[in-house]
Amino acid sequence: MPIRIFIDQGHNPQGFNAGAEGNGLREQDVTYQVGVYLADLLNNDPRFVARLSRTTPTQVLGTSNASSLQARVNMANSWPANYFISIHCNANPNPAINGSEVYVYREGTQAYWLAQHILKEVVEEVGTRDNGVRVNPSLYVLRRTSMPAVLVELGYLTNSADAANLRDNQRGFAQGIYNGLLSYFGF
Repeated sequence: MPIRIFIDQGHNPQGFNAGAEGNGLREQDVTYQVGVYLADLLNNDPRFVARLSRTTPTQVLGTSNASSLQARVNMANSWPANYFISIHCNANPNPAINGSEVYVYREGTQAYWLAQHILKEVVEEVGTRDNGVRVNPSLYVLRRTSMPAVLVELGYLTNSADAANLRDNQRGFAQGIYNGLLSYFGF
């Protein structure tokens, strides 16, 4: 029985729940493409089956910020997925802030251990700064999913080096997340 991975490409292409922007990049475009690459890697590995929250770059989920988040969680819960991976890009008013981090609902959980593996492998694959695994119980997609869930902040769109990496190495970010899953499962 393959392991079911739900990949949530953070944010909608426009309007409500649109993502951050920086250095000519839009978060929703980067997360869409990294998710597609990750799904391809997983679906070409017989040990996994992956589904995406957004199957086309123009797909809008929900009718508001809240219903957009709820739609993503409902898709994962009703499948049901074994693991939930939400892909995001960060932004900060200070352009020097950079690096990757992974958010989880709480420490000492399967999600926390998965997050550690994913972060280690993303940093190794693409060379971003390791900002650590962080606990944030207020994030809806981490709070409301019924399976271990992680939210991966790939890098900062507002940092020129991270932005170049997010533009030019989207397959590398997907490979890092995939390698993290392999490492977590001991494959």
